[in-house]
Amino acid sequence: AVSISAGVAAITSAFPALYPFRVELAVGLILFITIVNLRGVRETGRVFAVPTYFFIFTLFSLIGVGLARALWFGEPRGAASAWATLPPTTQAFSVFLILRAFASGCTALTGIEAIADGVPIFKKPEADNAGKTLLWMGGILVTMFLGITYLAQHYAILPHEGETVVSQLGRQIFGDSLAYYLLQAATALILILAANTSFSDFPRLSMWVARDRFLPHQLANLGDRLVYANGIVGLGLLASLLVVAFGASTHRLIPLYAVGVFTAFTLSQAGMVRRWSRLRTPGWRRSAAFNAVGAVATAVVLVVIAATKFVHGAWIVLLLIPAMIYGFLTIHRHYEEVARELSLKQPWPGPVHRHTVIVPIAGLHRGVVKALRYAQVLGGDLHVVTVEIDPQETADLLERCRKYLPGIPVEVLASPYRSVVEPLVEYIESFVDDRDHYVTVVIPQFVPRRWWHYFLHNQTAIALQWRLLFSRRDWRGRFRVVTEVPFYLER
Repeated sequence: AVSISAGVAAITSAFPALYPFRVELAVGLILFITIVNLRGVRETGRVFAVPTYFFIFTLFSLIGVGLARALWFGEPRGAASAWATLPPTTQAFSVFLILRAFASGCTALTGIEAIADGVPIFKKPEADNAGKTLLWMGGILVTMFLGITYLAQHYAILPHEGETVVSQLGRQIFGDSLAYYLLQAATALILILAANTSFSDFPRLSMWVARDRFLPHQLANLGDRLVYANGIVGLGLLASLLVVAFGASTHRLIPLYAVGVFTAFTLSQAGMVRRWSRLRTPGWRRSAAFNAVGAVATAVVLVVIAATKFVHGAWIVLLLIPAMIYGFLTIHRHYEEVARELSLKQPWPGPVHRHTVIVPIAGLHRGVVKALRYAQVLGGDLHVVTVEIDPQETADLLERCRKYLPGIPVEVLASPYRSVVEPLVEYIESFVDDRDHYVTVVIPQFVPRRWWHYFLHNQTAIALQWRLLFSRRDWRGRFRVVTEVPFYLER
């Protein structure tokens, strides 16, 4: 959500007419990335390197041209425009203000997690190459930050709701030229690419958590394109919800992002300390000390961000994290209970000796005949029952059954309160007397050709089926099967 919102901000900065539609653009980009990932995307270093180098080249070109114009060509300093002038503030230059700036700046460090998580995929020696990459990333980040900061101060560029600082610098330095639009295109492309990384990592992460039974098992299922489709769709829905809720505003989304990231940093560093303490491999004390320092540092940053950004949206994450942990534990407890109930505690008990088949009917038609033929195939004692609501209709039904179903008796159930489902359920429960008795309920049901035809017919069969499936009374440990026999209508 953060990357997509920032990418949309780069687009709307270049084309201000699109600014009122920033939420729609962000949701559209999320939908596009979701569809692309559902179809399967094979990530290669070459494909990902081109937008990255393109962005670095355009941003360094901006800094280089801007510094040349400011230092060597003596371009005068800019004056802040009326709309860009910051409002006066009464906040003292205090430690709290410094901490707020520190918390905002720390969000720029979150990119190191990509390198830390991806150490195994580097060429050998993996650790050395990852360290060199981290140093290069730090150098590029510092250079970009210092260059943009100096140029923004030189040209009196101040934050503006409708245009990013980079866009304002691009217009100031490049003008309304092709170079400016290339800069904005590179910025938007790299940010959208960063969002796509989440669609690759989150489904895999949710898969591992689901395999540990802390998330629904559906998240661990591979789709027909060999991707974790449920995780991709879930991430797309959550990202779209955040974009809509926060108006695709990067400044409003970053506090949520920062709290989540530094929580993960702190937990991962603390987990490494525990790992070194448990394995005690050679040199474990030094490694544990490094990770302990890292855990303390990230924990301090987390506390600072939570305190300084609390009213700016961090409170949402601080409430969601305990709720999510509770949800994970509840899901895990459910799966453990299900596994415990389904476990085989005794040897094979042998076949069931008693079987009763019950067919409830409300009338006599081809669908009922089909269900009765199926019930006879099952074997066992066959009981055809109907609930009497109207005595005359019941008498007519019995007469037709004697004519078209010779040799098959029909039992009539009384219903003083004109209820159909409850008398049937009580009748069926009367047969469940021990654990060595199968009771199969065969429910005839016709299936209309069009969906709206369902609203023209009674749904008694569906109501009975649901009542039997989810009824807990006297069914624990009993043998009971509910079968639906469909009859498909042609018109």
